[in-house]
Amino acid sequence: MSKTIPGPDGRPRCAWCSAAPEFFHYHDTEWGFPVADDRRLFEKLCLESFQSGLSWRTILAKRENFRAAFHSFDFDRMASFTEQDVERLLGDAGIVRHRGKIEAVINNARRAQELIRREGSLAAFVWRYEPDAADLPEPQTVSTSAASIALSKELRKQGWQFVGPTTVYAFMQAMGLINDHAEGCSIRPEVERARAAFVRPVGKAASSSEE
Repeated sequence: MSKTIPGPDGRPRCAWCSAAPEFFHYHDTEWGFPVADDRRLFEKLCLESFQSGLSWRTILAKRENFRAAFHSFDFDRMASFTEQDVERLLGDAGIVRHRGKIEAVINNARRAQELIRREGSLAAFVWRYEPDAADLPEPQTVSTSAASIALSKELRKQGWQFVGPTTVYAFMQAMGLINDHAEGCSIRPEVERARAAFVRPVGKAASSSEE
């Protein structure tokens, strides 16, 4: 079975784009391109948590609603959410109304604050788990990896919730820690160029050692 399909312009794309028309834009402009912005990284971890047991199409269709409900995933604002906010979110039909997941991302906002105080940034922490290209399996053949298992384990050790290895692997695929575009996908070389030009974020400990 082919791992690519023709896109709207005739160029090949990863076959998973065929699941929904809106996937093409997401695939071409976001998926796999490296990200160093803390809020975008946190947003993706939250959305992947909400996706657990659901489809990405469901979450992508509701993404703007999630952003409105969670103040564009400003973790400093989310960290101050109260039980009243939880009840407000449970009444919001535009998002996934799952108490456990809502409470988890609020908890994770507080854990993100703690992590940033220690590490300097969320980006510096997660990019520490970027795997060596030589250790990567063939694109889109696994749903977890040694790196996603290690990052998941450390996040859970720090008190994060709904961040299992599969959730974390999907996060790593989307945020460019790996280039998991299929061989032959026309966007794969674009992502590879972006990753080559990307300046990996450095945390407090690394910065201190370089001075």
